[in-house]
Amino acid sequence: MEVLKVSNLSIDFKTESGIVHAVKNLSFSLSKGEKLAIVGESGSGKSVSSLAIMGLLPSKITLFPAGEIQFQQQSVLGLSEKEHRKIRGSEIAMIFQEPMTSLNPLLKCGEQVSEAIRLHEQCSKEEANMKTITLFERVQLPRPKEIVDSYPHEISGGQKQRVMIAMAVACKPSLLIADEPTTALDVTVQGEILSLINDLVDEYDMACIFITHDLGVVHQFADEVLVMYRGEVIEEGSVEQVFNVPAQAYTKGLIACRPTLDTTSERLATVSDFLKETVKETTENTSKIKKEGEVLLAVKNISVDYVTATNWLGKPTAFVNAVQDVSFELKKGETIGLVGESGCGKTTIGRAILGLEKIASGDVLFEGKNVTHLSSSERKEYWKKAQIIFQDPYSSLNPRLSIGEAILEPMVIHGIGGSNVERRNRVIELLETVGLTADQYDRFPHEFSGGQRQRICIARTLAMEPSLIICDESVSALDVSVQAQVLNLLNDLKDQFELTYLFISHDLSVVKYMSDRIVVMKSGTLIEQGTADEIYKNPKQDYTKMLLDAIPA
Repeated sequence: MEVLKVSNLSIDFKTESGIVHAVKNLSFSLSKGEKLAIVGESGSGKSVSSLAIMGLLPSKITLFPAGEIQFQQQSVLGLSEKEHRKIRGSEIAMIFQEPMTSLNPLLKCGEQVSEAIRLHEQCSKEEANMKTITLFERVQLPRPKEIVDSYPHEISGGQKQRVMIAMAVACKPSLLIADEPTTALDVTVQGEILSLINDLVDEYDMACIFITHDLGVVHQFADEVLVMYRGEVIEEGSVEQVFNVPAQAYTKGLIACRPTLDTTSERLATVSDFLKETVKETTENTSKIKKEGEVLLAVKNISVDYVTATNWLGKPTAFVNAVQDVSFELKKGETIGLVGESGCGKTTIGRAILGLEKIASGDVLFEGKNVTHLSSSERKEYWKKAQIIFQDPYSSLNPRLSIGEAILEPMVIHGIGGSNVERRNRVIELLETVGLTADQYDRFPHEFSGGQRQRICIARTLAMEPSLIICDESVSALDVSVQAQVLNLLNDLKDQFELTYLFISHDLSVVKYMSDRIVVMKSGTLIEQGTADEIYKNPKQDYTKMLLDAIPA
């Protein structure tokens, strides 16, 4: 039975600068039990299409110049907001990309799911609460009765996504839309979420649209694939057909630009390389062969504790051991990959190295000097040499400062550069180094894409002329094509500026590509370390083997 039919759909947006053609002539259909993946980079029109199906596009600026959307043989384009609400959640449901922003931080998780049930099924509060607990059990949430009474900030990212899935399937909809539901999740959690969605689609006989930029994920999940580029479908077919015999250069680029465990090339191919037909022959990556250098950073038996409870005087009464007795060394010009699941302590270690988290015991030595307990002036000097690139570039930048001012500000604070003219010229030079242009100096963060914002953050980091850069999940939320560009840039900058990296990530394919040596973390402890090839070819710990097995093929 046909659940959804999209025919020659075009979507335009009215903007101050004119009409933007977001989607052009999109057509596809879905029946019960079918799983369709829509693939493409940010801006390709895949999420806009799904929001149109849900009736969530802003009516004042959205135009539908052509086409039709039929859900169960009824047109949904002409429905009023009230009519949309009747089917939204009960007949058509959506799992959004970022569960933290999709869930209400002021309401408990159970309340948010039971509210959706009461709205569509007209049942009592007690019945809705019982159904919510049953749903939490079905989506394999640990301690479901406790999570019902927990706020979103009190549970992990993977658990928040499971709450969103429970909310989406609460009324057993006919159509489920999953919009990038695994993008920023650990590889193990990603596998669990994919398996869960797959099981629920089969159990409830739903039609499913799975939106992603990661073709590795598609191969695990979908039956059919649509590849979108600049608002148009450029390729479609079965998963096997698109993966094994891709017809379009763009599709070939999406497949090739993600590093795999077998990737040995010096540079990652990008989508633009395939579109311009400038893909080079694979060359062996010689950057992994390092001479023995001086130790730049030594982490010695550090432990970090977080206070979880205090008495009425404010004295700590309970702790969580976030990091326990971790030691490793990082040599000049080397890249160490720090890997593990969320909550394993890898980000805490990065922050502790910079003095952003208080160390309970142990020492951090930088250039042979103990930097564990520094005065304010000493730490300011240390931060010139040791910098960090955070995961989310948008929240790392001040929305009220132009990107030029954002890069200039730390130079002024730390007295880098002789005059404002010299500093401005240096900022322009850095922008060009990371692939941006001088005329973008006065633009603001919201005017750039995610990949461009991350380049801005990299330029700001380079402004301090550091010798150590901690990359904390700095590419995990980017499209695979943009990710390849940023990884190539980081490797180029490493050689150009003689940088040393501590590369923190949950993506083991990326870590292997970037790293000379790898440190594996689990539950706050270091369980294994060695060269990248040793870890991947001959892992000693079962946990490491499990992480490797979870990587999408």
